[in-house]
Amino acid sequence: MANELDELNDPINEAGREVNVIQKQLHVKASKQSHIIKNVMWAFVWLFGISYFVYTKKESKAKKELQQLQQKLQRDASQIDNYMEQRVVELKNAAKLLDKAIDLDKDTLTKIAMYRGGSQPSNDQTRNEVAQTMDNVAAKINVALENYPDLAAHQEIADCMQKNSYLQREITAAREQYNDTVFRWNALIYEQPYYDMIAEKEGYTTRIPFAASKEIKDASRDTFF
Repeated sequence: MANELDELNDPINEAGREVNVIQKQLHVKASKQSHIIKNVMWAFVWLFGISYFVYTKKESKAKKELQQLQQKLQRDASQIDNYMEQRVVELKNAAKLLDKAIDLDKDTLTKIAMYRGGSQPSNDQTRNEVAQTMDNVAAKINVALENYPDLAAHQEIADCMQKNSYLQREITAAREQYNDTVFRWNALIYEQPYYDMIAEKEGYTTRIPFAASKEIKDASRDTFF
């Protein structure tokens, strides 16, 4: 039998393709099979008086697992917020040092600081927006350093940008961990017959993974050499 997908002979898109994360939460609707299984369990109660209790035990276990996974999502998101807060501090320090050389958007940095971990609720979309704005600010600082090469030699500025680079790597790693948990959540809430029933009953939706900002995508297309 031939492979359904043949990476050697199938048409190849040499130009590549741009992909983006869809910012949309989907509501879960339990499958017909899950409802049938639950109804069958109800019928068996009248015959054996035990089958439905087995079902409810498994349903309770599924609900507990989803609740625990939600807590992990919160923990992973909080870790991202912590690194983002530290990055805000470093970018603000760099902005102060460069204040006489360029005009940075101080109000933008102030708004970003509002989203630091624990200060106020933050959802997937706002967290993405904050990360994108920080990338934009960092890009402006890098442009300033290119225009004023003498400033790049300033030790305090160099330290700030080095810490910014380190924190960006940590944010990337934390986002990857968060996305792994999101993938687990989005797959689990559709599993039959217990998880999708719980998800429908509790009104759970899919979660949105992190996406790279426009600045990062644009930078990836630049010529570096």
